[in-house]
Amino acid sequence: MTRFSDSDHPDIDALVADYQGRGGQPGLAYGIVRGGELVHAAGFGEAVLGGPVPDADTVFRIASMTKSFTASAVLLLRDEGRLRLDDPASAYVPALLDWAAATPGGARITIRQLLTMTSGLPTDDPWGDRQQGLPLDEFAKFLADGVAFAWPPGTRFEYSNLGYAILGLIVTAVSGAPYKDFVRDRLMNPLGMTRSGYEPEAGDPNLALGYRRASSGWVEVPFDPYGAFAPMGGVYTCVRDLARWVAGFGAAFSAGDGDGHHPLAAASRREMQLPAVPAGWDRPASFPPAGAVTSYGFGLSATDEPAIGRIIGHGGGYPGFGSYMRWHLATGTGVVALANSTYARMSVLTGQVLRAILRTDQGDGGASAAYPLAPVAVPWPQTLAARDAVTKLLTSWDDAEADRLFSPNVALDAPYPERRAAIARVRERIGEFRAADRAAEHDTPAHCRWWLAGEHGSVQVEILLTPERPPLVQSVVLAVPPEPGSPLRAMLDTVLAWMNGTGPAPAAGAGSVDLGLLGRRLRSAAAWAGRCEPGAWTDGDGAGGTTVELTGEHATLALTVTIDRSTGHLRSADITA
Repeated sequence: MTRFSDSDHPDIDALVADYQGRGGQPGLAYGIVRGGELVHAAGFGEAVLGGPVPDADTVFRIASMTKSFTASAVLLLRDEGRLRLDDPASAYVPALLDWAAATPGGARITIRQLLTMTSGLPTDDPWGDRQQGLPLDEFAKFLADGVAFAWPPGTRFEYSNLGYAILGLIVTAVSGAPYKDFVRDRLMNPLGMTRSGYEPEAGDPNLALGYRRASSGWVEVPFDPYGAFAPMGGVYTCVRDLARWVAGFGAAFSAGDGDGHHPLAAASRREMQLPAVPAGWDRPASFPPAGAVTSYGFGLSATDEPAIGRIIGHGGGYPGFGSYMRWHLATGTGVVALANSTYARMSVLTGQVLRAILRTDQGDGGASAAYPLAPVAVPWPQTLAARDAVTKLLTSWDDAEADRLFSPNVALDAPYPERRAAIARVRERIGEFRAADRAAEHDTPAHCRWWLAGEHGSVQVEILLTPERPPLVQSVVLAVPPEPGSPLRAMLDTVLAWMNGTGPAPAAGAGSVDLGLLGRRLRSAAAWAGRCEPGAWTDGDGAGGTTVELTGEHATLALTVTIDRSTGHLRSADITA
């Protein structure tokens, strides 16, 4: 561990060290912002395998946290009178003029809709992550070919990386400067963010490398170059620089007009943090229900939590990296965490750290708000066709057919041999499978969740399509059940028996899980749902972690269990509704 500190936070360091010790990433760095300053920072693990511990100046790629920089650039141009948020995006990106409207006679996408993720474009993670280095001329051709809409613009939230790539083109068109130069010269440099930019410094000894977990261990993920999708996820930065960025947003709500030295007006920084549309994109359902409501603003999310008030922030997930920044408006306390593994869950860690600080301070905030329900998704015909094709592929794998169905990122994210091996493990554990007699589910028109059944159980499959024409499958996730008699299956059975009141508490690794708190959550869930039995497997690799549906007498729940592979002890467990 390395530490930079103006004040000691041993309890928080212990919390972060425990989180790092669970092995979700080779290394991480985090910082605490208070009173507009970085008051504490520490690093754990390795910035590079076999290399140094990260610190406040270690540079990580922060992926979608970049969106707050792009939104700030757009508002800076708006404040200078050079564009209006309700202008059609096609006024600055002419290729959009040839796009067919989402509905007959429908309106054109506006800049505001791109900022708030209400453009109607479909969710494009993880496909969009792999477009980071797309050359601008190829992006121009992509736009000229048109896109597929999931919704009429302005009707609902759906997270879109493509929308922010288009915003980058607008920044360039209006300012006359390359997007990356505009952000660096007008936002980063005035704030003293000297270790931030869109391309890593050659030979930087304090640059974290990104990794993904494979069956053989950590595998390095090469950096994609700067390209057309950089406005959605291309920033490289460090904890110290990000502390300045977070402090600037907190200062916008302070007495007077906020930080007068900030390049973006305080009113515009406040505007970015206001809820624009209900989202919930970063908050999975939990049990007991938390009662929090998350909305999206301009490149930032706003979560109203009954116990502590409004939390502002944004995460970043990318091949090789995961990050999150969040701050509490009522107290100005912020937390930043950066890690070097694919989609590392820094949202969870920063939430734990911020709540621990606020509990110590006994701080609280405002109440939550209520919003209307989102419309029901109707799947595209291509989504249904892809579901059937993927089911056939999982039954009888063919690389050529996989290449036809999948966008290139699928093989990059997990090579075909790894996917074939996972399918074989599923077949071994549930038997030869077929489509289950259960209705498929669709979170968006480009998404499908369905189940495969075998003689010994059922598993969940999930796909997501790209916004291309025609769309391709950008993500396919197949749950792998734990092997009967394996340490993971034994631990799952132990936790379930404990929940049902028919067995003792499980063995937990030192400091890895609060069995008292977990026991209360499980007993509360059991009191609500009744005695539970395991059903379909919905997530997990079948060795270190798994999620299974629980069928209760009165409700259906989901139980997630992870173990320490070396000891078989419980590392974490959660119950969700």
